Amino acid sequence: MRVLPEKLSKLRPDCENCFGLCCVALPYAKSADFAMDKEAGRPCSNLQTDFRCQIHADLRKKGFRGCTTFECFGAGQKVSQDTFKNRDWRSHPGLGKEMFAVFPIMHQLHEMLFYLTEILFLEAARPIHGEVRGILEATENLTNMEPGLIMAIDVQAHRHEVNKLILKASEIIRKNSGFHQKKSAKKYSGRRDFIGANLKGEVLCGANLRGSLFIAADLRKADLRNTDLIGADFRDADLSGANLMGSIFLNQAQVNSAKGDRYTKLPGTLQRPEHWKN
Repeated sequence: MRVLPEKLSKLRPDCENCFGLCCVALPYAKSADFAMDKEAGRPCSNLQTDFRCQIHADLRKKGFRGCTTFECFGAGQKVSQDTFKNRDWRSHPGLGKEMFAVFPIMHQLHEMLFYLTEILFLEAARPIHGEVRGILEATENLTNMEPGLIMAIDVQAHRHEVNKLILKASEIIRKNSGFHQKKSAKKYSGRRDFIGANLKGEVLCGANLRGSLFIAADLRKADLRNTDLIGADFRDADLSGANLMGSIFLNQAQVNSAKGDRYTKLPGTLQRPEHWKN
């Protein structure tokens, strides 16, 4: 994997500098992804006093696969170190409620920052880089506000504005790729339900697959170059031998939720998950 640009690396989780916020602030229900129920604001029973997970190396084996597919986009360390000035919720219990309320909002803002920053590293999207820088700066300003002001942000309204630029970038990038006019791109673009689908060896280059459900789909040796994969659900999808080079808005959490092997081709900013076949 190539070294991430500094701006993108800051939008990756740094658990060493986080107070285990995803293990406390967020709720989860007993399911295939979690071995038990947990309400928001209650620390997971696996969280140690040093904010480390005592079963981190065995999360999948012990029924906590959902933890391995969560991506905070660097919101954890931002809230811990910047917003709350390195004051943790154990030593300062009065801050806990506010900290746990700020974290999900910061998570959404950092997700937007991640995709906006990715656009700035895509040469094909250069025509709108100026617009992107403007809304990126506005989003960064929101993340730097005081906790009370962050809690008052209309996240959905801001996301609506950000999403308009993300869609614009997707259209420009896919058009410039030359794949968008192919029959395969037109065939699959806009389709959302691929649950359990047999797509082995299919060519999906240049398609708009944002938000598509690929749960348990067979994507072995599929060609997904220059596809828009923002929000696509790859849980238990088989990406063995698939080519995702040049795909846009694909993040590590999506890759972690899938199956794959050493022949799977990923964008240079993503790592091959440890649970994938050699």
